[in-house]
Order: sequence, then structure tokens, then C-alpha cells
Amino acid sequence: MTPVRVLAVASEVYPIVKTGGLADVAGALPIALKTHGAEMRTLMPGYPEVMRRLTGADEIRRWPDYFGGPGRLLASSHEGLDLFVLDVPHLYARPGNPYVTSDGVDWPDNGVRFAALSRVAADIGRGLVPAFMPDVVHAHDWQAGLAPAYLHYDGGPRPGTVMTIHNMAYQGKFDRALADGIGLPRDATFDVHGLEYFGGISFLKAGLQFADRITTVSPTYAREIQSDEGGMGLGGLLRERSSALSGILNGIDVEVWNPETDPHIAYRFGSEDLAFRAANKAMLQQQFNLDSSDEAPLLGVISRLSWQKGLDLLLEAIPTILGQGMQLALLGSGDRDLQDRYQAAARANPGRIGVMIGYDEVLAHLIQAGSDALLVPSRFEPCGLTQLCALRYGAIPIVSRVGGLEDTIVDIGEAGRDATGFKFGPVTADALAGALRNANAAFHDKASWRRLQLNGLATDVSWRNRAGEYAALYRSLVASRGA
Repeated sequence: MTPVRVLAVASEVYPIVKTGGLADVAGALPIALKTHGAEMRTLMPGYPEVMRRLTGADEIRRWPDYFGGPGRLLASSHEGLDLFVLDVPHLYARPGNPYVTSDGVDWPDNGVRFAALSRVAADIGRGLVPAFMPDVVHAHDWQAGLAPAYLHYDGGPRPGTVMTIHNMAYQGKFDRALADGIGLPRDATFDVHGLEYFGGISFLKAGLQFADRITTVSPTYAREIQSDEGGMGLGGLLRERSSALSGILNGIDVEVWNPETDPHIAYRFGSEDLAFRAANKAMLQQQFNLDSSDEAPLLGVISRLSWQKGLDLLLEAIPTILGQGMQLALLGSGDRDLQDRYQAAARANPGRIGVMIGYDEVLAHLIQAGSDALLVPSRFEPCGLTQLCALRYGAIPIVSRVGGLEDTIVDIGEAGRDATGFKFGPVTADALAGALRNANAAFHDKASWRRLQLNGLATDVSWRNRAGEYAALYRSLVASRGA
């Protein structure tokens, strides 16, 4: 099998920098691809945390003026990942979140910051690093969306290009005047078949317009985003490019998420000793100041608190949770009003509802290992990773019928003995309440509940097969361009 070389371009990569599922994919896919004959190097920005973790980095290129200040391209590795790092301090040497200020406002120069990342990706694609000539440039989300556009407008021979959509809600929209400072032709910003987007420009649209192949993170989401509603302004373009669009499910790192070896949980377990989950449940109840009880179904939530995630609907379902004798342990942050309302619900229902605002990786593992069921009531969900972790840990997913949730969970009402969880639709508070009642009834049927757990534990949620689909896509693209 001829190896295929791929340059991935991502604004965050786990375990170095993470704000969401994009980082998990960007961190796990390169390693999983190694067994499929694909060599992937990942280009990312040199944020402070990235620069602190680099060891033995080699300087590949230095620029006295790169988008307004000095910059360097470095090559390094970290925990099995082969990296290119764009070290441009005036763009990336900022504390905290990669995208927003400490006040939660987008950095005003985000357009320039991520145009710079895409520009060097295109240059690597054209031979900037002679020792690594990629066959394919794989751009992740809007932050890398200009890479296919630069390669298109540069003209001449180029590698194949793939654009992956992790969430259509984030489109990288900017004033068209930005194009003057980032090296794109002015005509491109006025062309509906270029970057033009409702009077401005969109980095995501650029990637969708010019990439040879488009992927998203589940087959159902690939269908949903071709609608006007799901496409969020880009549905028409995606319908036009439907022959280039496919959905490939995400996986999870089954070494990181492994209840038999997990150092973050109270008691390790596997399919043969599920009874030991009780020790994790007891610890979780203690952490969230919940009443100690084996018989109260404990619902876990690990989520951004937002309208997209349906967390307002879950608030409406709290009377059902209480009425069914359930408990709720929620870890997340986001919308300030939702944060306040959840904290108020916890104060009003001590011992029954526990809320921790923020994110804690250790606590996230304990929620998976100790909760009886994991709630994901999203209004839209490209793929979702928490429900995959839940399957791995014996927490039964209760999810809405959207995107990757639809594709990864087998509903008890449809599959009976082969089921892995509960799905509800439409995405309303009433439908969610119905699913909660069904889950409560199943929980008290111990044989039924154990069967759900064992089915989940037997589900392949790894990257093994999913990485193979990406490798096949890359090879197909290379073959089509060489034909």
C-alpha cells in the first residue's frame, strides 16, 4: 500500500489545547491513521500553552514580517503527534481561550490570525517544507477554511484538499475589507462563487467552495446541513456540492476513555464487573453533594450550556426528574442566564440536583463512570463525543434524534435487546420528559438495564474503522487528481 501524506490544519489539538470536540478529533485521527498507511502532520498556532509544551523543536522557516510581525515555522512532536507550529507571537501569544478575550469577546483580529494559519498551510502544500510534500491538505473548520481558497487562487499544481465541518454554527464571518490585508484577490470577495457571503466574507464558505472533498462528522448531519435550516445560510452551496460531501462518524481515544485503566475514577471496572460502578456513583454523589442512594437513577450532563445543546429544555424537565425520584449532576459553562438558572435549581433542590460551573477533565471522567445515564438533549449535534464515552463506561445515553446522536445510539423502542439507549424527538421538553420516564422504568428493571450497559460496552466507538474511511477518502482523492 502506497503511503499517503496528509497535512492537517487545526486551531486546537488535544492534549495540548482544547475547547471542544475539534481538538479531540485533531488529536486522535493522526495516530489512528498510522495503521492505515497514512502519514499525517498537523499544523497548529503557537499559542502560549503550545510553546510551553514543545521540546526539541526545529526551526523550518523564519519571516521578518508575517502578517504584521516576525514569525517562525517550527517542527516538533508531542505524545505521538507530528506537528508544525506557526509561532507568530503578535497573533497567538495571548492568555486563555484561543478565540476570545477574558471577557468572552472574539479577538478583533481573528480574521488575520487564522488567515495566517491557512496561508502557511497552503505554502506547505506547495513545497515550503521539502521533506514533507503532502498529497492532501485537510482543513478543519472555519479557522482553516482559507487553505483551500489560497491553493485555488494561487494557481498551478497543488495537493488535493479536504474540508471538514465540525459545526455549521461557526462560519468565520468577516468584513470583506479584510481580504486586502490577507493576500486574496479583491474579486474573490464580490463573487458569490468565491468568498462573498451576505455582503461580507466567510472562511467556512471559502473552504466549502474550493475544497475537492467535504466531510462532516456524521452521516445524518451531512444530510441535515443540506437543508436551509441546517445549513445556516450555506445549505444551497452544500446541495450544489452534495456529490463531494460525505459524513464520517467521529471516534474517541479508547486509551484515554477506558474504564479498566482510567486513573481519574474511583474504581476501575469492565463488562465483567459492572457492579463496581457503584463505587464511582457514590463518589460522584459525594462530589456533587447529592444524597447517597443506589436506587435513585443518577443523570449526568457534561455540556456547554447553550440553546444548541438543549439545556433550556432540560431545565423545563426538572419537575419530571424530581417526580421520578432521579438525581442530576451537571458539569458545564456557557450562557450566563442558564448558569444562573441551574445554580438556582441546585440551591432549591439540595441532595437532588448538583451543578458545577466550568470544565474539569477529571470530573468529566467520574461523571461517565458514576452516572446511570448521560443526557444529551441537543437541538442539533454534528456528532457528539460524550455519548460515545458513555457507551464505553456503561452510562446509558438519553439523546435527541439529531446528527451523530441519531447515528450512534440504538433506541430501546426500536431495537429491543440490541438497544444501547433512549432517543427522543421532536426536540421538545415534553419529548425529553417522556424519554426520562422510559429510562426510569428501565432502570428499575435490572436485567433490562444491564443488557443496555453490556450492549454499549460492546459497541466499537474507537477511531479504527473511522480512520480507515478517512484513509480511503484521501486515496480516492489522490487517485482522481492523478487520473
